[in-house]
Amino acid sequence: VQLQASGGGLVQAGGSLRLSCAASGSISSFHTMGWYRQAPGKRRVLVATVTSGGNTDYSESVKGRFTISRDNAKNTMYLQMNILKPEDTAVYYCNADRTTVESGLKIPARYWGQGTLVTVSS
Repeated sequence: VQLQASGGGLVQAGGSLRLSCAASGSISSFHTMGWYRQAPGKRRVLVATVTSGGNTDYSESVKGRFTISRDNAKNTMYLQMNILKPEDTAVYYCNADRTTVESGLKIPARYWGQGTLVTVSS
């Protein structure tokens, strides 16, 4: 499965963007999907996650402003970003985790999409 992130761009502070992460195949097998971001000169950090059951979790820095969701029918995950701040500027990456069972062994796998750049001007 390949993940394709899109939707980044340049926006003024206070504005909104919606990121999409489209999978080349079914995402129903992914127990957890998420968005990470990496600002220039900083490490990649978790922004939000959504489970197959619809449970969501957010970093404190985006809680109340960002909303993560997934549409299994469209094989796509989204990140709605509102009230954007300059400190949200980063390359945003999507990822997906699933566990398969082979010969009785649980084998975890993680998939990454390429990044999409979000730039928030002040």
